[in-house]
Amino acid sequence: MSSEDLDISQLSSSQQDALQTYIAVTGQEESAAVPLLQRSEWNVQIAITKFFDGEGPDPVSEAQAAMNSPPARSPRIPQNLMNGDDDIPLRFLSRRTVELAPRITTQPAEQPAYRPPLLLAILFTPFNLLYRLLANSFHLFGTLFPFLPRLLGSTPGVQGIRRDTSGRRPLGPKDTASRFIREFEEEYGSHDIPFLENGYNMALEKAHQELKFLLVILLSPEHDDTSNWVRETLLSNEVVEFINDPSNQLLVWAGNVRDSEAYQVSGGLRCTKFPFFGLIVHNPNVSSSAMSIVNRASGPTTPSEFIEKIRSAVAQSQGPLERVRATRAEQQASRTIRQEQDSAYERSLAQDRERARQRREAEAARQRAEKEEQERQEAADKLARNLEQWKRWRAQSIPDEPPATDKQAVRLSIRLASGDRIVRRFSGSAAIEELYAFVECYDIISAGGKDSEAEDVQPPKEFEHKYGFRLVSPMPRVVYEIDAGGSVGEKIGRGGNLLVEAIEDDDDESDSEDVQIS
Repeated sequence: MSSEDLDISQLSSSQQDALQTYIAVTGQEESAAVPLLQRSEWNVQIAITKFFDGEGPDPVSEAQAAMNSPPARSPRIPQNLMNGDDDIPLRFLSRRTVELAPRITTQPAEQPAYRPPLLLAILFTPFNLLYRLLANSFHLFGTLFPFLPRLLGSTPGVQGIRRDTSGRRPLGPKDTASRFIREFEEEYGSHDIPFLENGYNMALEKAHQELKFLLVILLSPEHDDTSNWVRETLLSNEVVEFINDPSNQLLVWAGNVRDSEAYQVSGGLRCTKFPFFGLIVHNPNVSSSAMSIVNRASGPTTPSEFIEKIRSAVAQSQGPLERVRATRAEQQASRTIRQEQDSAYERSLAQDRERARQRREAEAARQRAEKEEQERQEAADKLARNLEQWKRWRAQSIPDEPPATDKQAVRLSIRLASGDRIVRRFSGSAAIEELYAFVECYDIISAGGKDSEAEDVQPPKEFEHKYGFRLVSPMPRVVYEIDAGGSVGEKIGRGGNLLVEAIEDDDDESDSEDVQIS
């Protein structure tokens, strides 16, 4: 699939997710991101690693591209611009003439420094002293004859990782940057230059992500012009104001060439004299991830020269950067709109789920209430049936009213809740519970149920009857409890009046029924 025929809708959902994740991390355009993800088998981690570490040419892709597209015509460069001048504008340079910013391999922060055993260190101390003496001698010759280091440095493989012989402890990129800032402030005092407190590679990535210019400053404390240049140029008011001006979009990374990372950066930027500064910026004309060197200067410079060199390079590279910024702004706006739409959709789903949950809870509550009401009704019906059966069973055992000639009979007058008054004689030897049973079963007895019902009525099973009233003598007030025991003659005497008070479960307040005993 070529970049011209690219159709994101043809990708699967997993491939689209991988593409969005890759673009969010790298900021690369979709036309360049999809081929790289295809070569990485849609593995996001492998693609991101290839993007940051660089990827070699793909012979198969190049061959297919050569077969499917005509050969590109090389741009014509005017004769007055083919003199190798460093001030050629970027728009006249082809991709082959653009100098890309180097990436370096730094020491991991967790890698400890190698320390030989004490015995070997003592044995090799004379050799170490001799080596340092020879190294200092060669350094002296290099100072006296400056062409010798350049001559030796032109040999392939010389610009590599230098072994630190100055006694500085090797640190990770971030710790090295912090040490440089601390030593810089100790040497030159407080300042307003916003040095980045991370490694060179991270500074490149930050400049690429934010589409800003990366100003790389390399210093050598052994150089005679370093101190004067820092005090008179770098820390001058006009340079500091220019660097801190937000419209210039500058990020500043600096290093000491005695450190391994800064030394490798100096080799990659072809630094031959100190102090040195170079300006690096994203070049969209090469690729979506290319960082190019747009200006460099070695040796002492005045503040006006420093500002002019950077300002001219910034002005030349501002146009392509603005186009990339506009493209990224459109992508971010589209991403923001998509996120807002997804967020609104999620909120709508959440509201629908909440309403569905409320409906389910309301339905469940209604069903529980119906079930509880049904259970209460069934319990009330069962209680009424058991009470009715108990009344019929108990009414069979209530003795008949004794005759008027019975001298031991007690004549009682009972006023019920319905207003009816019952006058009846009871045996003096009858228990108080007989009075309660008579009142409870009065509706059965008055209806003639005692005579009509069969004598084999049994009490209900698993039912414990409790009287819902008490018998009370009004004046003086006396409560006749069943648990107190005793017979009717012993408790009441020859006659009297009784009140029936209903027993309430909550506050024991009841509706009373007058019972008169005459």
